[in-house]
Amino acid sequence: MNPTPIHKLLLQAPVKLLLFHAYHLLNSLRSTPTPADPPIRVVCISDTHDQFPEDVPAGDILIHAGDLTNDGSVASIQKQVDWLCSLPHKEIVVISGNHDTYLDPRTRPSLSDDQRAGSVDWKRIHYLQHRALTLTLTIEPSNDAAEGARTHLLSSRPRRRKIKLYGAPQIPACGPMSVHAFQYPRGLDAWSETVPEDTDILITHTPPQYHLDLSLPGGMGCEHLAKEVKRIKPTLHVFGHMHWGAGKMVVWWDGCHHAYESGMGAKSRPIRGLLNPWLWFNLIRVGYRGMRNLVWDKVWGGQGSNTIMVNAAQIHGNTGKLGNTIQVVDI
Repeated sequence: MNPTPIHKLLLQAPVKLLLFHAYHLLNSLRSTPTPADPPIRVVCISDTHDQFPEDVPAGDILIHAGDLTNDGSVASIQKQVDWLCSLPHKEIVVISGNHDTYLDPRTRPSLSDDQRAGSVDWKRIHYLQHRALTLTLTIEPSNDAAEGARTHLLSSRPRRRKIKLYGAPQIPACGPMSVHAFQYPRGLDAWSETVPEDTDILITHTPPQYHLDLSLPGGMGCEHLAKEVKRIKPTLHVFGHMHWGAGKMVVWWDGCHHAYESGMGAKSRPIRGLLNPWLWFNLIRVGYRGMRNLVWDKVWGGQGSNTIMVNAAQIHGNTGKLGNTIQVVDI
């Protein structure tokens, strides 16, 4: 799964290319959402593939969004679990990825007897497989809050916050169904009405289509997951799978986002795509609505409904080597 070269995109989907960059430019200029008080620091990783990132930042919750291993064996999964448990985070939450073969009963038979011998000891890790989890965390005051002369007395004391997470590993098929775990045929709706409405943090392995995805020309993420995220509007959505999409962005649930998804979902054929009025209409809508929302944000301080999305893949592209930044989010 590699990005389409720019010269091919200029021939295959030139208007979509403009749409994609216009949306992301306008999005990048908007303010960062204000976290709750007290904030919870979430450290996000994914796609470690048997490797162990160094200098993992401190935080309240550490999330691993799948593909802990390459071969999916019990021994490989256990090594990753042992490493994760050695980290100092208060809570650690993990889901599976398509390479974690043992964790899907449908693909487990593809492993050798030695590879599937035994079972995984999750220790203190919360493993989520189509499951919700509610955590209550005690948040210590930051040094700035504790030392600030004007800080209210209550702000210098530990405070508690309750937060609900939901994790699910399924992805649109990208390899043999008997080997790659938790796959469903591309185009099948495996998401609608599956995520609890009060979810604060959603953890999936696949990205939602067109967001921190291989978005051009057609998007490799799941379109049905994108609709489910829009329905739930969690505070934070963590995923991986598409190594090239690694990063962090804020999705604002407004007219600019609607125009972006409408345009990206339109058919775009070589040369003819330049004549598609629907594509041009949505490009204009992204520009107009994006600028209007930017002014509302910067001048009036308005933010609106949003979700912070994180593609936490650690492997850089198809190099097989760690290289992407570990993402940290305060919510």
